[in-house]
Amino acid sequence: MTAVRYELRDGIAWLTIDRPEARNSLNREVRAGLFEGARRFAADDDARVLVLTGSGTKAFCAGGDLAEMSAEGLTIPPPDYVPQFGRNIQVDKPTIAAVNGAAFAGGFLLAQSCDLCVAATTATFAISEVRVGRGAPWAAPLAQMIPRRIAMELLLTGRPLTAERAYDIGFVNRLAEPDQLLAAAGELAAQIAGNAPLSVLAGKRTAGLTAELPLSAAFDEAEQLWAPVYTSGDAQEGMRAFVEKRSPVWRGQ
Repeated sequence: MTAVRYELRDGIAWLTIDRPEARNSLNREVRAGLFEGARRFAADDDARVLVLTGSGTKAFCAGGDLAEMSAEGLTIPPPDYVPQFGRNIQVDKPTIAAVNGAAFAGGFLLAQSCDLCVAATTATFAISEVRVGRGAPWAAPLAQMIPRRIAMELLLTGRPLTAERAYDIGFVNRLAEPDQLLAAAGELAAQIAGNAPLSVLAGKRTAGLTAELPLSAAFDEAEQLWAPVYTSGDAQEGMRAFVEKRSPVWRGQ
């Protein structure tokens, strides 16, 4: 897929929407490329973390390709229209959105679907569907990620948030100057990739438990998630490496 590039470097998979002339909008080729890239990452044992970004400086992803959608008379998008990590495609390993510009509509969806978000100081975020009469059912989890009234404002007005505002409300983890964005995202990804992989996978799953379970049930589920981590060879290796004052060698088992 020429509109989406997948590159693996030092355990980090870089998935880049490469359609800057159309603000990296989600036409058929981009959507297929994103699904393909996500599946490739999930199946790639050498890839520990995924960074999703867009080409150019103007847009991370401006959302759906309205010209294509209009030509096709699109009404309700099918469940697999755009990849939503953890909803319509299983991605157990960590994902980071590196937002280099406008993340509108489906672009906001992609940033929301990633586990973490690093944004350029010039980035903007908007749920802009209300301005063109479209829908955003994918925004259902948003009120668990940011204050409910801010989520409501985003959905009802379609007005963009600045990167700084998105950082202040907790939607963005880190800010970077535009020319340092990929370096900042790579640094965060490398920190994760250098950790014990079983602990990372269990940590990601643990963070989402209370979104679906009562707290007491979430504790019980978390104990089950972490039991095989405690009993793994990596757990013993981590302690030995600490005692021996060396870097651990993780085997993921």
